[in-house]
Amino acid sequence: MARWIAEWHPDDAAFWRTTGRKVARRNLVFSILAEHLGFTVWTLWSIVAARMGGYEFTTDQLFWLVALPNLIGSVLRVPYTFGPARFGGRNFTVVSALLLVVPAVLLGVAVSSPDTPYWMFLLIAATAGVGGGNFASSMANITYFYPRSKQGVALGLNAAGGNIGVSSVQLVMPLVIGAFGLAAAGWFWLPFVVVAAVCAWFFMDNLTSAKASPREQLAVAGKAQTWVMSFLYVGTFGSFIGYSTAFPLLSTSLFPDAPWAAVAFAGPLIGSLIRPVGGWLADRLGGAPVTLWNFAAMGGGVLLVWAASGSGSFWLFFLAFQTLFLTAGIGNGSTYRMIPAIFQAKAVAEKGDDEAALLHGKRQASAAIGIISAVGALGGFLINRAFGMSFAATGSPAGAFLAFGLFYASCAALTWWCYLRTVGVSRVASLAHARV
Repeated sequence: MARWIAEWHPDDAAFWRTTGRKVARRNLVFSILAEHLGFTVWTLWSIVAARMGGYEFTTDQLFWLVALPNLIGSVLRVPYTFGPARFGGRNFTVVSALLLVVPAVLLGVAVSSPDTPYWMFLLIAATAGVGGGNFASSMANITYFYPRSKQGVALGLNAAGGNIGVSSVQLVMPLVIGAFGLAAAGWFWLPFVVVAAVCAWFFMDNLTSAKASPREQLAVAGKAQTWVMSFLYVGTFGSFIGYSTAFPLLSTSLFPDAPWAAVAFAGPLIGSLIRPVGGWLADRLGGAPVTLWNFAAMGGGVLLVWAASGSGSFWLFFLAFQTLFLTAGIGNGSTYRMIPAIFQAKAVAEKGDDEAALLHGKRQASAAIGIISAVGALGGFLINRAFGMSFAATGSPAGAFLAFGLFYASCAALTWWCYLRTVGVSRVASLAHARV
């Protein structure tokens, strides 16, 4: 029987102290477990594609295998956002975890045969996109469990726990594949997926207050702030997932004999662990200022990696790339800190500071998080396609790096124009609160 909690008032200090905190923490822990495994399955092909030397695929074809899960995952984040509000957070977490079995099994079967055609690999890689959808449902669900004052830390931990799944894949998979073969990349995760689903069933909860119709949630798609933040999130999270999945194949293309497999996990790990720090900096200094200067730093990081890619030194390339992971992680935290702040501040400004207004703000923020995370994840697809097309056209990634630098400049300009500009603009509450 599904377990539903009817009375949930996290912004009531007494309720939070006596009841809410313990329940919220338990749901957060098992949400992180399921989301972590979602990221591992989502990004499996970043390692698998780099290990497919026995197949006669071009570099561009291999980048397609890495890019497709990012594309499908970003699309699935929209319906996954509405899942917890429609079916309950606990129920949807169980189902979304069990769906990870499909791409894991298909991968294990496909690479066991040398005759599997390329189009079949494309279809199987696409199914890994279900892992990318988990992030949106997990974040949308956890938003309801925490009071407004603690959402930044909770969402940061939830996101970081999921993001570390990329590092887990790139640390563990080279060892597993080396010991047991390429097919083990799929079979290895099955018992962990089952454990995550069982834990979600027994230890998570559904909240009646989180129920909302898709029509009510989709209303945020008509708000300009949803699309402004979506664009910025392409630059932060899109960069994180794009660089994380591209690094192994990019490294083996530029430095064929380099020991990239031993260190590929480091960048995603740095980006994941620094994400809560980005949220903390935004709490202290303001989300918009941190985001603006971070995009400037990302532009500088692209120049460093561009220069290092032609240096002939893998270790110089590796160290330069860490600046991109570091800044992408900080930007993830600062931009995500802005989303609930913007929508909850606007709800308070329009409806007052009572519990109904706060709940409306949470519903708006929850829906916005899903849409923004979906659009942001497209960055993972675009970065891998940019690398693939650049190699196909010129034999080097230089064209892609130039495009990335110009994009970060546009993100910095948009951040300043929408959230920091004071001359000639009348600030509304939602924009002002994004700085707090």
